[in-house]
Amino acid sequence: MAIRKLLLPVQSTATAEAALATALLIARLWHAHLSVLHVAADRQRENAVRAVFERVMAAVDMSVADPAPGTDRATANFTAVVGREADSVAYQARLADLTVVPHPTSGEDVSSSDALHAVLFDSGQPVLIAPRAAPASIGTRICLGWNGSAESASAVLAAIPWLRRADAVRILWSEEYQRRGPLAAELGEYLAAHDVSADQRMFGSINNVVGAGLLAAARDFDCDLLVMGAYSHSRLRQLILGGVTRHVLEHAALPLMMHR
Repeated sequence: MAIRKLLLPVQSTATAEAALATALLIARLWHAHLSVLHVAADRQRENAVRAVFERVMAAVDMSVADPAPGTDRATANFTAVVGREADSVAYQARLADLTVVPHPTSGEDVSSSDALHAVLFDSGQPVLIAPRAAPASIGTRICLGWNGSAESASAVLAAIPWLRRADAVRILWSEEYQRRGPLAAELGEYLAAHDVSADQRMFGSINNVVGAGLLAAARDFDCDLLVMGAYSHSRLRQLILGGVTRHVLEHAALPLMMHR
């Protein structure tokens, strides 16, 4: 399914510009509409976030407009609503093909991002975590972090439209990462049935950290989009013990698409 509607929840100006640039890049690739959502806490913050949106939009060749079904041009608009952030984001994300979430600032714990967890746990739709700096490209060289879990299968299914248009696709797997479920070779056969050619590469942990090995393997491929499932274990266990999801979220310097 083609991507036609994007959602970008933005609560502060700290990471808004990089996230907005990432979302606009995706909107232009897919001729999609980008809805920028701010859950207003106070007028001053709303005005600051809106000013970032207006400044970035003024610098790109893209219309500020409401969605225009049936057209092949990318558009974007800004909406401020009052309410609880997690609820507002989750509700709107349910009718978005992809939600882009800003990377938290270095002083924040990425695992506590309300918007991120609202999409992952309460929308049924995929989420893309924007890197701290806007990428030059996205989706040309895609890595699939595969472990055989239901979450990684959901992520692959959500990524099929991206995989079909990518220049190169690589399945990354590790014996330390694998869960009970299909192996990488079986994923390769499944993708071939969807006209997606992908090679496979095994990776190892770095200093006993599986997530570090996964990110290193993605870098070696010059990956500009990493797709993986999120939270094979419970969120609480991840928060206490860490885990691959947590490490990748905290350390990824490239666009990261997750689903569960």
